Amino acid sequence: MHFPLLQDLLIFTGFSAIVVYALQRIRLPSILGFLVTGILIGPHGLGLVSESEQIELISEIGVILLLFVIGMELSIKHLVSIKNTVFIGGSLQVGLTVLVAGSGYYFLGNSWEESLFVGFLFSLSSTAIVLKVLQDRNEMSAPQGRNALAILIFQDIIVVPMMLFTPIIAGQGGDVTGSILMLLLKTAVVILITILSARYLVPRLMHGIAKTDSQELFLITTITICFAVAFLTAEAGLSLALGAFLAGLVISESEYSHQATSVILPFRELFTSFFFISVGMLLDLQFFWANIGIVMLIVVAVFFIKSIIAALAIAVLKYPPRTFLLTGLALFQVGEFAFILSKVGIQYDLLDPETNQYFLAVSIVSMLLTPFVIIFSERIAFGVMKFRPIEAWDRKMVASKERDHSVATDQLHNHLVIIGYGINGSNLARAAEFSDIPYVAVEMDAETVKAEQKKGVPILYGDARQDHIMEAVNIPKARVVVIAISDPEGTKVVVQNIRMVSQSVHLIVRTRFVKEIPELIALGADDVIPEEFETSIEIFSRTLHYFLIPEDDIGHFAEITRSNNYGLFQNKKSIPRTFRPGKYPEFDITCLKVRTDNRRIVGKTLSELDVRNQYGINILGLSRKDKLITNSGPDEILLQRDILYVTGKQESIDQFRKVIE
Repeated sequence: MHFPLLQDLLIFTGFSAIVVYALQRIRLPSILGFLVTGILIGPHGLGLVSESEQIELISEIGVILLLFVIGMELSIKHLVSIKNTVFIGGSLQVGLTVLVAGSGYYFLGNSWEESLFVGFLFSLSSTAIVLKVLQDRNEMSAPQGRNALAILIFQDIIVVPMMLFTPIIAGQGGDVTGSILMLLLKTAVVILITILSARYLVPRLMHGIAKTDSQELFLITTITICFAVAFLTAEAGLSLALGAFLAGLVISESEYSHQATSVILPFRELFTSFFFISVGMLLDLQFFWANIGIVMLIVVAVFFIKSIIAALAIAVLKYPPRTFLLTGLALFQVGEFAFILSKVGIQYDLLDPETNQYFLAVSIVSMLLTPFVIIFSERIAFGVMKFRPIEAWDRKMVASKERDHSVATDQLHNHLVIIGYGINGSNLARAAEFSDIPYVAVEMDAETVKAEQKKGVPILYGDARQDHIMEAVNIPKARVVVIAISDPEGTKVVVQNIRMVSQSVHLIVRTRFVKEIPELIALGADDVIPEEFETSIEIFSRTLHYFLIPEDDIGHFAEITRSNNYGLFQNKKSIPRTFRPGKYPEFDITCLKVRTDNRRIVGKTLSELDVRNQYGINILGLSRKDKLITNSGPDEILLQRDILYVTGKQESIDQFRKVIE
């Protein structure tokens, strides 16, 4: 018995495994491998695949699962927080692209109807590829990632009205007003159902499923929710992908979203690979090579026009140049939903076969280039920012924000600088406030800065990649700088900038993965805290605690684990940490707290303890009940909970710490 679909799937998986492996060896993204696989095995390549329609259906499932996972990793609250970018930035990007692309096609001698439709096609970017690449680069939570997501969401929404409007501009529309009103009504109903389900229905349902301890039932329920909402939106005249995204948002509001993501990820990776392969199969190689000059010329024009328009759409929302340039570069390609829209245009004679081939070639080439453009987007953006108009714009905008959210930083010295005021940054700020440590925070979200300023938080608006921001927070006079931003590439630039300003300030960097530590240390970071690793330490610490393992043993094992895993990259000493003044590097000054109630220590005078001869250290001063005693003499009595400032060799300090703790 012969199964054509099984044969095609075997060809898909076999060829993609070989091609992706070859590209991974030279560190190229897997997406390129899937696109190249499609070109090779498609009808215009080796012609190895016959069941193309069934493969297209499978690839649609990949897009659904991709948007589903993206929705689960967000939340309705987060989506509301980017509503301005979705509607203002999205409408500007789509509107301006339609206008420019349509005008260019019209001046080539085509009708306004055809020109408007071509504008529709080129206004859409690739949700699947852009978000996949940004996820792989851990940039979804970075400003450019959030902005790209917002505009892509708007494009996914607007493609439905475009499909409804296509027969109208072709002169074959029916009741236009009634169709639009019905679409708006259906959209409102779907959104209302989504919000109610996210708040009341799904959390209870997932809780009940989770209590059964059945992984199979949990998986089936998760996929059912995804397909059910996608089916509902499709029946309402909206896109399947938008429905899958809404389904992900519904689950994201429950505490089971992380488990749901973990069970869906393997399926998403499989089906999205089929999608990218099916896209590659559309490229007509014979047509491409015959018209490569014109195709590449159009690709270059699309790159510049779409990048500039998307950047302008974000610039209007008063984001700094680096952010809007990176967003524009991420959205330059023509996307997968344009393929679906092009079929409607062909149906209504708005797109002739030759123009469609040009469109397909330009779209696929731009998709192939997307991973490379995003990989090199930092270099491109910084190159563009050297132009005087962009640099002047950046300085003018930052100066304006600083006037609106001014902070007195001139008198700061020996202080803490916090770069990034998210969860980590705000928690650190509260800890500094509690401990009476002078600090200043830097944040790029103007609304956050405004809100925190009203609370009295010393925070200013700015991009820490800029030299004048470093000057504004007195980096040379700071004791510690903590970088807690979500942009990996931006973090590296900030580390380099800080080291150009100061070599002595202690630099602590938060990152996501252990593998990023060596590069950050090489750039100048003193301490790098990887989230994934510290999370694992917290997990086993709590686990051992419930097995009644002594706390000292748990702490000791945590230190050993840190040392074995990334201590080689850092100059770590055992807790407590030692402060080394940059001016006097030969001294180690450490802060210790007297915790013991041992009468051999507590109640004794400093002369009786004779710590210099006994332990080889000197007590420089002590703090008692928040009062600093710097002139403590030999008759000073040591009390429990005194805080001592001592100096000496590190091993001597560690020995004395064990005695007083």
